[in-house]
Amino acid sequence: MEFAFPWPVTNGEWGAFASAAAATLLGLALLFAPRISMRMLGLSTAESRPEATAEIRATMASFHLGLGLCCLLLGNQPFLYLALGFCWLFAAFGRLVSILSDRGFTARNLIVLVLELALAAAPLGVALGYVA
Repeated sequence: MEFAFPWPVTNGEWGAFASAAAATLLGLALLFAPRISMRMLGLSTAESRPEATAEIRATMASFHLGLGLCCLLLGNQPFLYLALGFCWLFAAFGRLVSILSDRGFTARNLIVLVLELALAAAPLGVALGYVA
């Protein structure tokens, strides 16, 4: 396999590229500025639990950053885009479960749900052949 930075060509590839870039940027923010990122997400860590910051970096940042970078660096790989799309789709599903069962029906949750669904649709459309 040749390692080169593949630039997107079609509109579908640009959508999947944008989804991967969003995952990468979110991962970078969570890795290098976890407390600021958590505040922006409406969450906080307890001063008595410093390992919570390690969980943010290790658990939340690692998957976004790892998968996003793989998609960006390895280019138009259908299985990578499929994995990225399913990750965003399950993030949206988790948010929907929270909206329905945790009294989380807020404007912010609805906006982020729509954003996650759009970020899932872009790479899934390319991977499944619906978008060229």
